[in-house]
Amino acid sequence: MTLKRAKPIFTFVKIKASFNKYLNEQFLWVGVMLKQPNFTFMDIKYISPYWGHTHLAVDEFIKKAMDQGFDGVEMNVPFDPDFVERLQSSLQKHHAHFIAQQYLPPAIETADAYKQRMKEYLLYLAQLNPAFINSHSGKDFFSFDDNCSIIEMCSCISKETGINIIHETHRGRFTFHAYSLLPYLDKYNFLELTADFSHFSVVSESLFEDQEDVIKKIIAHCRYIHARVGFPEAPQLNHPFAPEWQSTLERYLDWWQQIVDLAKARGEKTFFICPEFGPVPYMPTIPFTEQPVSSQWDINFQMMNYLKKNLKN
Repeated sequence: MTLKRAKPIFTFVKIKASFNKYLNEQFLWVGVMLKQPNFTFMDIKYISPYWGHTHLAVDEFIKKAMDQGFDGVEMNVPFDPDFVERLQSSLQKHHAHFIAQQYLPPAIETADAYKQRMKEYLLYLAQLNPAFINSHSGKDFFSFDDNCSIIEMCSCISKETGINIIHETHRGRFTFHAYSLLPYLDKYNFLELTADFSHFSVVSESLFEDQEDVIKKIIAHCRYIHARVGFPEAPQLNHPFAPEWQSTLERYLDWWQQIVDLAKARGEKTFFICPEFGPVPYMPTIPFTEQPVSSQWDINFQMMNYLKKNLKN
């Protein structure tokens, strides 16, 4: 009996052709999926505040922040050539992002005098070429027209220098109160804000359970986040990761996620967040000792890692 060799089901040529077809189909599928908006990625950069750490030389601070996994720093820069030289050298050495902060110490002055002082400082900061300027703008006791004049000045400086000026929501500024901020947003739809909602919580003595429409209008203008958690009685929790504050932390996380989602929808490739828990007296202390109840540095480091894990970008 002679055994006949069975014919192969596929020839080599057929196998090769089928395999190539399979590969082409897979690459086609990958190409289609990459075009879908759900597959876009926005890079979040985490910034460390110099506030609370000015006992460190600026280059020491930048090194410490970068060694701990931050991507850059935010600071109020003095009129000091030596400081600026060390700042710029260290930024370059560590490839650190730099956000300038515009804050003026209080003074007894007219709105016009304040405006002139602010203009000089903004122009000085713009020369340092920051990613943008986070500004404490105006006063809660200035008239609407005076604050509008300050906003318009900032807009002109941004156009002249090419450096964005973003206005922080903060007590004592024109942005001090959520509902009172809306007329400015209605008049200047280009306004960009830093979301530090801890101040809103104190001023309104709430977490905006009854003002969802207000907070959503403000969120649409937010381009930067100061990730500090306040509550109705103070602008800073004693520790955001204590279990008794879980629901408050989650409330803030929801606001921050909405801001990040909108930035991503606008097509932004990079977004900045600064975990900004502050030192004493923002940080509560143990009575009679003046000892802070928590470490500012440790909390901001923990907040960065918490957001890396929980924010969807």
